[in-house]
Amino acid sequence: MLKIQVKPGEEVIEKVTKVLKENNIQEGSIVSVIGGVATCRISTMLKHDAMQDILTDYTEPLEMSGTGEVHEGKPHIHAVLGREGNVAIFGHLYSAKVKEWFVNVYVIPS
Repeated sequence: MLKIQVKPGEEVIEKVTKVLKENNIQEGSIVSVIGGVATCRISTMLKHDAMQDILTDYTEPLEMSGTGEVHEGKPHIHAVLGREGNVAIFGHLYSAKVKEWFVNVYVIPS
């Protein structure tokens, strides 16, 4: 298992992609994502057109957990993000920036 640490100032998808490339990982399972981010962009699908993404940006402290896969060297992560007021949001993770905390991503190559 490969543990990828995303530190303050780093962007999650960029860092994971970089480390996957450095380790020559083309396929695998992202079995756990855990941490906290300051900003993120996630998407969900339109109700009547699953091929259209609705992109939403958040700029606030968010607890994050998730899972996903590595396909052709690229991470594909679905994340649950907790915000103030015990509200959870969910979607495909396009980007997320770490500020105060960290994000750890655990990958099992296949």
